Amino acid sequence: MTAVKKLKITAEDILPLGEYKRIRKEHKQKLIPIKKNRRVEIGPFATFYFENYETMWSQIQEMLYIEQGGDEQLQDELAAYNPLIPNGSELVATFMIEIDDPVRRDFMLRQLGHIEKTIYLSVGGEKIYAVPEQEVERTTEDGKASSIHFLHFPLTDAQKSAFKDHATEVQLGIEHEKYGHITLIKGDTRIALAEDLDN
Repeated sequence: MTAVKKLKITAEDILPLGEYKRIRKEHKQKLIPIKKNRRVEIGPFATFYFENYETMWSQIQEMLYIEQGGDEQLQDELAAYNPLIPNGSELVATFMIEIDDPVRRDFMLRQLGHIEKTIYLSVGGEKIYAVPEQEVERTTEDGKASSIHFLHFPLTDAQKSAFKDHATEVQLGIEHEKYGHITLIKGDTRIALAEDLDN
């Protein structure tokens, strides 16, 4: 952990493909415990993957490695993923509805329109509703939800302090009429997410 927390990935941070290929396997192993502590399941088929500099750096490197689109792709990836690095006053999550069966998945997504507007973080009983990334509407006109959403949870200084105080209960909730679930954020996950917040 560096003394200065990185909030933005630049082209200079990205390894050349050959260099990344050499460390790729080892890097993926190092990322497993990081991702594990940043993954929160809620209900039977929804999962939050809380992002940070390391997860987004890895995502960009992987996309470049797989697609090999060069500098033009790199600029697109930086523009897409930099906004998902928490800025010190927020938590940021990729929210996914994960159903393997395509028929059941399609049926459920049609039941869950605008689910992104019903997601909240509760810190000591105070609800902070998620702010979806605005780059694209995630519910279609006919009411079908996307299976992937990018969400920001902006916190005030008082809420950040409360989040870091383990005497304060923190919950993650969805209050959609067709998918109402709540889970506690605790243990190693709580510690990992607290690191995303400035003092």
